[in-house]
Amino acid sequence: MEQRITVKRVATAEKVIAFTFDDGPNAVYTPHMLEIFREVGGKATFYMIGEQIEANRAVAEAVYAEGHEIGNHTYAHPNLTEIAIGEAAEEMRRTDAIIREVTGEAVRTFRAPYLAANDDILALAAEMGCETIGALNTETHDWEQPGVAHILDKSRDHLVPGSILLFHDGYGDRSQSVEAVRTLVRELVADGFRLVTVRELLELGEGR
Repeated sequence: MEQRITVKRVATAEKVIAFTFDDGPNAVYTPHMLEIFREVGGKATFYMIGEQIEANRAVAEAVYAEGHEIGNHTYAHPNLTEIAIGEAAEEMRRTDAIIREVTGEAVRTFRAPYLAANDDILALAAEMGCETIGALNTETHDWEQPGVAHILDKSRDHLVPGSILLFHDGYGDRSQSVEAVRTLVRELVADGFRLVTVRELLELGEGR
């Protein structure tokens, strides 16, 4: 049986990086993220919560319309390893259906809330046709609003080809995340990096 993993980085010789955003869509902060990527012609991936899509449908539609990827982040953000597998499946499938309503496309990537994914959850995601996605810069703790400098410091060690970076655009004040992302995006583009969706990054991976 093939061993499933949480993908945090993709082996590639190209100067590409995938920015990802969790817990949206949010009516205030998601549009700021869209503006940042629009300015440089980059793309990102938004791991959306089903109930937040229902509350902010127009924002989700704007994300898709601008060419970004929407990934599954469950319906209500539970720790999937602490609930029955049938409940976990319902969380994922319900959100899968909502995203398909917005995009008209199959959902290809999934991120577990709290990055909590055991073998059962990895297998469930694969059964739904999704890769489970993690990130390298998990020490930013940007959801705790630790300061822009801290978020930048804990992200800059991971600015290498094929990296997947994690930030938050939903729940609470995300202004620090916005400013940190704005700075990183400008630095990376100036350094010749392309900002791609996770799906694009996976396709660029060597040996995949």
